[in-house]
Amino acid sequence: MSVLSILAGLVCGVLSGFGIGGGSLLLIYMTELGGVEQAAAQGINLLYFLPTSSAALIFHFKNGLVEKKALLWAALPGMALSALGALAATNLASALLRRLFGIFCVFVGVKMFFKK
Repeated sequence: MSVLSILAGLVCGVLSGFGIGGGSLLLIYMTELGGVEQAAAQGINLLYFLPTSSAALIFHFKNGLVEKKALLWAALPGMALSALGALAATNLASALLRRLFGIFCVFVGVKMFFKK
C-alpha cells in the first residue's frame, strides 16, 4: 500500500463526511491510478461507504441535520436499488461499467454546474 493510496483514502473519507462524494472520487482513483478493475473497485467502495457514512450520520444526527420523516422513505428504496445495482454490476462487463459510471459523473457534474 502506497502513501498516495493512504492519502487518497483519508481525503476521500473527509469529503465523504461532508457529503461531497468522496466515495465516487475514491472509485475514480482506484480504477484510473490504482489499477483496480471496475467491479472490484465498486465492491471496495461499498465497503468503504459503511464506516464513512455511519460516522457522518452520527454527526448529522447530533447537529439536527437529518430529516427523520424522509429517512425511512429514502433508506428502504436505497437498500433495494443498491442490491439491484450490485446484481447488475456483477453481470456487466467492466468496460461497460466504466462507461456508464463516466456518463453518470458527467450528468451529475452538468446538473450541479447549472443548479442555482
